Amino acid sequence: MIGRLTGTLESLDELTALVSPGGGVAYEVSVPAFLVERLEQKRGREVTFVTFHYLEGQGQGAWFVPRLIGFLSPREREFFEVFTTVKGIGNRKALRAMAVEPATIASAIARKDPAALSKLPEIGKRLAETIIAELSGKVEAFLSDAQVAQLEAKSSGLKPDSVTEEAVLTLTTLGETRADAERLVARALDRARREGTAVSSVEELLGVVFLVRAP
Repeated sequence: MIGRLTGTLESLDELTALVSPGGGVAYEVSVPAFLVERLEQKRGREVTFVTFHYLEGQGQGAWFVPRLIGFLSPREREFFEVFTTVKGIGNRKALRAMAVEPATIASAIARKDPAALSKLPEIGKRLAETIIAELSGKVEAFLSDAQVAQLEAKSSGLKPDSVTEEAVLTLTTLGETRADAERLVARALDRARREGTAVSSVEELLGVVFLVRAP
């Protein structure tokens, strides 16, 4: 089982990268669509892929061909493995469907938004609904802090583009980095939800934030 591959990225043809670790050897590595643009900037340079190694059936299963799929982080590979548990999504379809970052797909699943999923290549309306049905509650670990905050805001009846964003901006003016501000807001929304605290304004949300941040 090949779990990682480091070598020079010799070429990139659609969703296939050719990687040479040296010694005259080169490996064909399939990559998800969302990574192509990033990899274009790495042509001729060393790249490390976290790989998914599998056997692809040929001739109606008469024989098998070893294949490598490459990702730039373990989290990307983990999302791919979860995504391909959905009935109707094989490895090749998943590579084409993952035209955007895993966090974006996970957010659409968590929001139960079949319209957003249907915009992905290879994903029709019926398959989008299947994805949501099978993966709801299984993809939250792939969300960014900002996406978690938006979901918490939605469950609290807030508009994520107004109250939560204003709270984040207020915290950044007080010296927090954007990432830290988003984390604090996400934690505050989670605490408010768990405790049943009403949060209907920026002031109330910031009040919970300061409680969360307090030692």
